[in-house]
Amino acid sequence: MRCARRWACLTDRQEPPHEQPADRPAARPTGAPTVDSFALRTIDRAEPADGEIVVEQQWLSLDPYMRGRMNEGKSYAAPQPLGEVMIGGTAGVVRASRAAGFAVGDAVVGMGGWQQWWVGAPARGLWRTVDTAHVPLSAYLGPVGMPGVTAWYGVERILEVKAGQTVVVSAASGAVGGVVGQLAKRRGARAVGIAGGAAKCAHVVDELGFDACVDYKAHREPKALVAALSAACPGGIDRDFENVGGAVLDAVLARMNPFGRVALCGMIAGYDGAPIPLAAPQLILVSRLRVEGFIISEHPEAWPPALAELGAAVADGSLRYRETVAEGLAAAPAAFLGMLRGEHLGKQLVRLA
Repeated sequence: MRCARRWACLTDRQEPPHEQPADRPAARPTGAPTVDSFALRTIDRAEPADGEIVVEQQWLSLDPYMRGRMNEGKSYAAPQPLGEVMIGGTAGVVRASRAAGFAVGDAVVGMGGWQQWWVGAPARGLWRTVDTAHVPLSAYLGPVGMPGVTAWYGVERILEVKAGQTVVVSAASGAVGGVVGQLAKRRGARAVGIAGGAAKCAHVVDELGFDACVDYKAHREPKALVAALSAACPGGIDRDFENVGGAVLDAVLARMNPFGRVALCGMIAGYDGAPIPLAAPQLILVSRLRVEGFIISEHPEAWPPALAELGAAVADGSLRYRETVAEGLAAAPAAFLGMLRGEHLGKQLVRLA
């Protein structure tokens, strides 16, 4: 047998993020996780049985939803099991196959988790083959993958963006937010981002083509943030794609036009367990707003039309995106925590091979 390395969740002992014993005790993090909330282990790699494939994973996707899965409690998905391989989207190449429809050398995308190799039945990992002739393999974890489809569904099915509207996007420099603004522009709307820092706002406007971007770090007081949004959106806000919540959502609600819509995709402000109450929930009634939360995995019907538009736009270069890449599986926890702190641009990936 060959060996494979994998990251498991979660531990409570303060040790360096290197190889850890199999009997290391596990516990869920309280507050912000650290690198020591993970354990790196080496195991024997199984041989494929009938109906199974072996995938050499080349790219690992790091996404904010993973932080929510580390908690225990009511949510839209089951918590990440303690001591098991961390959940995560991956892209790789089939190296052995005993399953119909998968050949050695096929490029595949699925939920392979934080590990170098994946062995099992394709349906268990939700693997699908992809064409890398025009779209890079890594892009299937970003603009032509779950983040891109999430953006497309919010823009097309919930917000129903139309020409002439003003669309605000929080976490606009991220993998989802960056696509939201560009899709809104493709539909003739005005796109205004909210991001943290002058460099991120410059990226949002200069590289992604947004009409404006508000730096929330430069406007930390609630009134100052509302004033900055007012200046960027002089006609008010018609649509909001919300990834952050907290003070950012409060400021957006204060500028929403009557009968506006909010697509609630993420609440990054509350991922570490801090309460994030609305400052003025009455604004939902006053402005007769439609607020809808959604999880893209519950909408499989949206993937074909979304991927058709997104894939064509990436292939012809009209949809722009940025990748931040960490090198090697051992770098995954630090890269994940940096992403949660907003230390990246675009899609956070780990190159595994």
